[in-house]
Amino acid sequence: MGRIHVQKKKTKPNANANENEEKKVTKTKMSGSERSAYFARRESAKILKVVLEGDAKRCALASIKSLIYKPSVRNKKATFAIICQTLKHLPIIKHVLDSSSILNSKWKRQQELIYIIVYDILFGQAVSLVGDAEKYLMRHKEALHSSLKQLMIQRKVKDVKQLVALHQVPDVSLPRYVRVNTLKLDVDSALLELREKYSVQKDDLLSDLLVLPPGTDLHDHPLVKNGSIFLQGKASSMVAPALSPEPGWEVLDACAAPGNKTVHLAALMKRKGRIIACELRKERVKRLKDTIKLSGASNIQALNEDFLNIDPKASSYSKVQAILLDPSCSGSGTAATRLDHLLPSKAEGQDTDMERLNKLSAFQRKALQHALLFPAVERIVYSTCSIHQIENEDVIQSVLPLAESHGFKLANPFPEWQCRGLPVFEGSENLVRTDPAKHGEGFFIALFARKDETTTPHSSTRTRNQQRKKAVVPFIRPNLFNMWLYGQLNRRGCTDKCCSGRHRRDTTTD
Repeated sequence: MGRIHVQKKKTKPNANANENEEKKVTKTKMSGSERSAYFARRESAKILKVVLEGDAKRCALASIKSLIYKPSVRNKKATFAIICQTLKHLPIIKHVLDSSSILNSKWKRQQELIYIIVYDILFGQAVSLVGDAEKYLMRHKEALHSSLKQLMIQRKVKDVKQLVALHQVPDVSLPRYVRVNTLKLDVDSALLELREKYSVQKDDLLSDLLVLPPGTDLHDHPLVKNGSIFLQGKASSMVAPALSPEPGWEVLDACAAPGNKTVHLAALMKRKGRIIACELRKERVKRLKDTIKLSGASNIQALNEDFLNIDPKASSYSKVQAILLDPSCSGSGTAATRLDHLLPSKAEGQDTDMERLNKLSAFQRKALQHALLFPAVERIVYSTCSIHQIENEDVIQSVLPLAESHGFKLANPFPEWQCRGLPVFEGSENLVRTDPAKHGEGFFIALFARKDETTTPHSSTRTRNQQRKKAVVPFIRPNLFNMWLYGQLNRRGCTDKCCSGRHRRDTTTD
């Protein structure tokens, strides 16, 4: 019998060293706070590594918040604080480390952990001598502080507070929106339970949306953990109702992960009918399936498939009546809620990448054209979380002739909503925008409907009566100055999509 060769799995030296250190630390006598700080730093370093690598490549896997609030992260509050503060101070930390020249190749391979510990040494809490990295950096504490003082002299500031202010972007204060998952809980019951501890009110537009004060932290609330409510922004929560599929329909969510809008569709359809949730990236299909499981939806089929490769005439898709197309975009409208302003690429003040925007808009146009080819489709919603005209009105205008040739027209999903599309073509008053300066997020929504549909899906009875009387909906521009100002503050938008335009972002907007 021939000899069987078993190939051993290769492990990185750093991984083995870290495992050995953690085993040693576990056996070491230390206080509860020391143990908590040790593991919190290392858990935060893993997330920070993903964030920084994604930002450097302009191809992040998920937003900062989404990575921090994954179920696998144990101490979410501590991790959130560590990562946010480290990112806010990162330009200073990097400068101090470079000028002090204390890092050798070993520690440069663990730079994310080094950044976090240096933050604590220079600006944060006292660092206990637990862990090899902590011990090494504490031996060079004087050199780090000396480099910091030199930097203050160079920047002509009197204290650390002034130095930090040179690099900070103003925080954006937004209400906390939560969408009630009516598959598990009715709105009034959610309202009663949340009011036991918080100030809560119903949203004035969406019946399943509740509004809480800014800064309300619900990530560990039982209703969030069991999927009864979802932490989802108002603009994001408008997308599924704009499509408003009928119970019993077949619906296709073309770019579905992480799945918040997908499960919202299931709730609107009351578990009746079928939803096909399509996601290109295999690693994000798992996130999609987790969201579906958490929601309790039973009529969603998750597919690891490229939407552009789906044959509209295939028997499995020939009965699709509604399509939600929320494709890759610049994410410029959700930069603040996603904490993108903390990323190094933002701090460097780089200009908008027009080449990337052109690639994205080309993909968006191609995806929308593909959606129009499904033979039985009656409604299509195209949405982005971008403030850029090139990804919004320009895409719609370029596709309109094809849409009209297939029997579609632009419909108005929220006639009472006053922030409309930019007036760059006739009919743009049917487009919906949300203003990041006013509404917290910059979303764009366009609804295509078959011309034989006489009423818009989300319209109330009162609105339909007004439409029959041909009442004119006033056209109100978005606050363009605020949008421009917001765009300057958050140039390039979110970065958790590959520039190819074929990767999905994480659309969690909490």
